[in-house]
Amino acid sequence: MSDLGPRTYLSVFPFGSPTYDESVRLRYLVLRKPLGLDYTEDQLVEEWEQIHLGLFLSSDELIGCLLLKETDPSTIKMRQVAIHPNYQRMGLGARLVEFSERLGASRGYKVISLHARQEAVPFYLKLGYRITSEIFEEVGIPHLAMVKSL
Repeated sequence: MSDLGPRTYLSVFPFGSPTYDESVRLRYLVLRKPLGLDYTEDQLVEEWEQIHLGLFLSSDELIGCLLLKETDPSTIKMRQVAIHPNYQRMGLGARLVEFSERLGASRGYKVISLHARQEAVPFYLKLGYRITSEIFEEVGIPHLAMVKSL
C-alpha cells in the first residue's frame, strides 16, 4: 500500500476546468501515447456530462484520474483510469477505484462496469470485479468487460 496516503486526497472536478485539462494530459501520457493515439475533439466533448474524479497530492498535483459515465439508471461505467507512472504500484489506483465505487453507490447506482485492458484484469479481480465477456479489441489492444455490484 502507499506511504503517500496522508499526503493525497480524492475529489470530483468539473469538465473544462484547468484540472480537467491536466487530466487529459495525464490520460494521454498513460493511456494514449504508448499506443500512438491521441484524443479527438469529439471524444473530449463527449466527456462534458461525465463525472471526473482525481487523486491529488496535498500540493494539488493531479497524479490519478478516472471518469464515470451513466449507461443506464442503475449502472455507471468507469473509464479512462490513469495513475501517473511515478506513482503506479503504490495502491493509489485501488484508492481511486474504491472512491469511484462509493461515489457511484451514493448517487444510487447499483452496478459499476468497465472495459479493462487485458493486463489490468488481475488488478480489477482483486477489487471484486468479475469478467463478463470474452476478449475483444478496443483502441487496438485486448480488453475484457467487467462488472461489480455496488
